[in-house]
Amino acid sequence: MTSFSIIGTGNMATAIGSVLTGGGSDVSFISRDEVGAAPLADVVILATPYPAVASIVEAYGAQLDGKTVVDISNPLNFETFDSLVVPVGSSAAAELQSQLPNSRVLKAFNTNFAATLATKKVGDVDTTVLVAGDSSEAKAELIAAVEAGGVGAIDAGALTRAHELEALGFLQLTLAVGEKLPWTAGVAVVR
Repeated sequence: MTSFSIIGTGNMATAIGSVLTGGGSDVSFISRDEVGAAPLADVVILATPYPAVASIVEAYGAQLDGKTVVDISNPLNFETFDSLVVPVGSSAAAELQSQLPNSRVLKAFNTNFAATLATKKVGDVDTTVLVAGDSSEAKAELIAAVEAGGVGAIDAGALTRAHELEALGFLQLTLAVGEKLPWTAGVAVVR
């Protein structure tokens, strides 16, 4: 059984935690006030907005070495909702991997809304989590835990695919913020 630390206590953290515990995984939550002090499991999920990631990395430092770190963020400009704030051609996950060279960084959950994880549905289609990363073992471990929780998951390829996943997440968020789709909808994968 895989153990997870979820840094964050918001809607996404709660929804991800519910999926993982539903599949039998051990999950602990770390609140903003506990960052840096709370111990970490083997898999750490950063269920925070992108601007909070830097302070988490700084607070934990070498404690993240050897761990799988899952970035769920969409690095968009929250003031304008019209652009991403990472270098062109890069991604939040790639930037995180460069800061954590001894960790296995994955990109996942950023193309899902909390409601679609909680209900396990996007409209009438089953929810699917897309997972990108360079460690096949880390991806397989996360995918197995998500699938055990009753949600589909697909290996979306190398960490370089995080760029496309973040663009997709950005589009989905701007559509929801613009009320062109509800927070219970979103991008779905039909298999």
